[in-house]
Amino acid sequence: MAARQNRPDYRQQYRRGDAASQMYVQGNVVTKPAEEPRRHEGSPVRHRKASRQVRKNRKLALRMNSAYVIFLAVAAVMALVVCVNYIELQSRITSRSKNITAMQEELARLREENNTRYNAVMDSVNLDEIRDRAQNELGMVYASPERIIGYESPATDYVKKYEDIPEDGVLARSGENDR
Repeated sequence: MAARQNRPDYRQQYRRGDAASQMYVQGNVVTKPAEEPRRHEGSPVRHRKASRQVRKNRKLALRMNSAYVIFLAVAAVMALVVCVNYIELQSRITSRSKNITAMQEELARLREENNTRYNAVMDSVNLDEIRDRAQNELGMVYASPERIIGYESPATDYVKKYEDIPEDGVLARSGENDR
């Protein structure tokens, strides 16, 4: 008897849930489910009548009042406006980024051109040639020590001469009262 309980019986059927609708068969022999009886084409299908409350809830679920429709329309328009503004801002950022890149490339090109021209000018200038021309052709001479006048400029790095420089070499004094 114990040996018979351990050995599975492949023809045994197990039922779970509704006995008529679900059937489980172990093994390789599976039977077809029982077919439902066919209805005549002319006979009406009977439905259970829904309760009054259920019908009322169905009507309310299918009906949309005008305030709800207006709210949804306004929300959709606002969402559309936000999306359009976002896309516009993205396109502005992209175009400005491209503009900045083009300007940076132009700046680099102009700097290179400027450096090339500066180096060409600096290479073309010969200070010895300028000194020889100034002394020989134009008659310029170096200043002698008695012709050099020293002066103090308290306010700025340059001096505009409106009158003769005084003998003591002081043009103005800052911080002292004139008496």
